[in-house]
Amino acid sequence: MARREFVVAAAILLDARGRVLLVGNDWQGRGHVRWTLPGGVVERHESTVDALRREVHEETGLNVTRIEHMAYAVHVEDRRRNDRAISFAFLAAYDGLLNPRDPDGFIVEARFVPADAIRDTIPIPPLREPLIRYLKDRRPGRFFAYAGWDGRGLHVVDAAAPPAGPPGAPGGRDDAPPPADPPSADVAADVAPGLAPRDPDDD
Repeated sequence: MARREFVVAAAILLDARGRVLLVGNDWQGRGHVRWTLPGGVVERHESTVDALRREVHEETGLNVTRIEHMAYAVHVEDRRRNDRAISFAFLAAYDGLLNPRDPDGFIVEARFVPADAIRDTIPIPPLREPLIRYLKDRRPGRFFAYAGWDGRGLHVVDAAAPPAGPPGAPGGRDDAPPPADPPSADVAADVAPGLAPRDPDDD
């Protein structure tokens, strides 16, 4: 089986009601639609930000106007399937009208989904769980590492807490938690949503 390695840029686009935009992907043309964040593979000689803007426009018709922050990163190292994927999800502002026109013909629908419906909508754990966790507390910068697309072997490196400071000072907090423990050796050795894995029927 040929090894696949790719980097993915994905966008978290929220509407005024706090719903998140998902796209229905039928990339195998079999009528088996999988819902994901809009995004895709960073092409050769393309920056991650350029890929994000391109993929969002192609898959949704919307234009990314500003990137707020990196919400999270996900690394899937699936030795069984010989896959390595690293995905970066960015919270972004946008304008335009929702009008998917995917040149590859894979995106069949795009719609805003309530946060509490994500668990029942996105079937693949590395694409679903980081998004649910981010939408719950909107804390950016987490890193998720998986040993497979089925969600096994999960390690999470949490984002650093804002520094404590005097009350009223910029960024100051009276209740700032202590710094997180450094990642364990197995996390450091094995690390960092994105694109859906191959269908088992393709193997």
